[in-house]
Amino acid sequence: MDVDYVLHRIIRRIASWAVYSFFTEVRVIGGENVPANGPIIVTATHHNMMLDPAILSSAFPHRRILHYWSKASLFVNPVLRKVLYSTGNIPVDRKNKDRQALFRGTIEALSRGSAVALFPEGTSYTEPRIMQVKDGAAWAAFEYNKWASENPEQASQELVIVPCAIVYTNKSKYRSYVIMEFGSPITTTSYLGQFLEGDESSRRASVKLLTRTIESRLIELTINAPDWDTLYAARMARDLLWEDQESLDRDEYVNVSQTLVDLFTTTDSIPNFQAVRRPLLEYYSLLQSAQLTNSVLSSLPLPRTLDPHQPVALPSRLFTLLVLIRDSLAGLIRLPFFILPLIVHFPAYIMGQLGARLAIDEEETQAQNKVLFGMFLLMLIYPTAFLVMWAFLWFTPIGAILSATFVWLFALYHNKLINGESINPNAMKRVAAAWRVLIGVWAPKKWEYSLTALEQYTATPIPPANEWITGSTTVAGSGVASEPPVSPQPYRARRPRSGRVMRHVLRARAEAVRSLASFIARLEAGPAEKRVRASVHLARVYGGVESSTGPSDTSHTIGWRRAHEVVSYLRARGAKIAALERGIEVEWAALNSDGDLSSAEDRDPASPQR
Repeated sequence: MDVDYVLHRIIRRIASWAVYSFFTEVRVIGGENVPANGPIIVTATHHNMMLDPAILSSAFPHRRILHYWSKASLFVNPVLRKVLYSTGNIPVDRKNKDRQALFRGTIEALSRGSAVALFPEGTSYTEPRIMQVKDGAAWAAFEYNKWASENPEQASQELVIVPCAIVYTNKSKYRSYVIMEFGSPITTTSYLGQFLEGDESSRRASVKLLTRTIESRLIELTINAPDWDTLYAARMARDLLWEDQESLDRDEYVNVSQTLVDLFTTTDSIPNFQAVRRPLLEYYSLLQSAQLTNSVLSSLPLPRTLDPHQPVALPSRLFTLLVLIRDSLAGLIRLPFFILPLIVHFPAYIMGQLGARLAIDEEETQAQNKVLFGMFLLMLIYPTAFLVMWAFLWFTPIGAILSATFVWLFALYHNKLINGESINPNAMKRVAAAWRVLIGVWAPKKWEYSLTALEQYTATPIPPANEWITGSTTVAGSGVASEPPVSPQPYRARRPRSGRVMRHVLRARAEAVRSLASFIARLEAGPAEKRVRASVHLARVYGGVESSTGPSDTSHTIGWRRAHEVVSYLRARGAKIAALERGIEVEWAALNSDGDLSSAEDRDPASPQR
């Protein structure tokens, strides 16, 4: 069957525009693991709705056409069938009990040496780990190999399965990053004999083994935590150790994050471990509630001269305020260069935010809505701008060329400004955060939230469970069992007032830094043979593995690493551990207005001291 794939290329181009208008970069790792030709099945993670296939198709190595499954009933209409084939879709008849018929479209595509892309998790979801990997990809691979063994003259190349992890630094945040990593190809050779020669039970066992292999490879390429609190604590530690988000090499992002997750999974690494984790979680939750980031706070000048309760000479305090005003004016001076692009794109920004609010409890849907709503407006804005400018040029042919060129350059100019250092969302957030901090620090003490009122902002937000998830409760391949389910905590729709929460945020930051510094120092001061938990794939490289027998006589592999090695590993990848040990500029905020210990420390006398 001859297919031109014209629509696929058009959709891929539009998807590429959408992806790169929202995310700063899609970093592709392991592209050499993807064959340039021949039949492949790509098994990709699925945690961000329609953006996952958009990213996979637009950034796939060698620009190969990817084929996705669609309901076979959609192919009945001849016109729609031609459209679907041209977009790269292939039919799957899920009601057919004959597996050769079920996967006929897949087998035909693979027999032509094409690439088929599947999302074996079955649904898009937001969880702290990979929850399930279904058997569809394994069945498709085996059924193709069965067909190939019966038709060797039509199948000249071996099928391989390429695992693909799509990891987001913050999947719903504008101008965040995407890391797409391809793992080593998986062949079915070691399982195929049992599948072809055995009975139905043997075939199902082969499928389960192959599915387990796919799942293990996907886990190796992603970040997996046993529960939300562990993931949040690891995220906060990473943000404190790499305050500048650009300083952490994105090639190392997943392994560094997983190392921190493993470290915070080891609850017996030091005595009173919870006293270390709790300040990190409180700071993380306050940042989420206040809609701030640690990187923004760490970039602000917050010397002790800003403390209104310190006897500082007036010139010193005025100098600090003048620096803040200077930085704000510097941003405003550059604003005229951005004002026109801002006005033109403002409706798209607003529509994107409105789209995100439609899925406030579904993080995996927010980015999709932002992109779809924003792109819809841009597809109206850019043609309108083109037509208006063309009208001024009397609808002449040369006017059309000039108008199209201007609109294209204008879009590039907007993206350059957004990605630049001086006029971008982060720069604007720094200016806004600086004044919010100033208001919070100088506000009367009576404005501060009481500890009871503050609790709603320090509770870690737990997304609601996905009803389509039916996976196991263990982190497969890690040897780490998950904790019992946690009741979802509703997202806070309203941001707390700066004057009432900002000193709490600064205080929480100082406590989190001290706790993390103390934790790392105690790990380094501990015995050289001290072990911490590790994901099996990292343990095989940096530590060791051992088998353990569970209560039901089932054996599983447990990974470990030396605590000293973990700290050295983090240092080698740029962790600013020495900066933590020196403390932070805003540590004066850890004291209340009377100069006493902060309320958090009053609650917990065991909190680590510096």
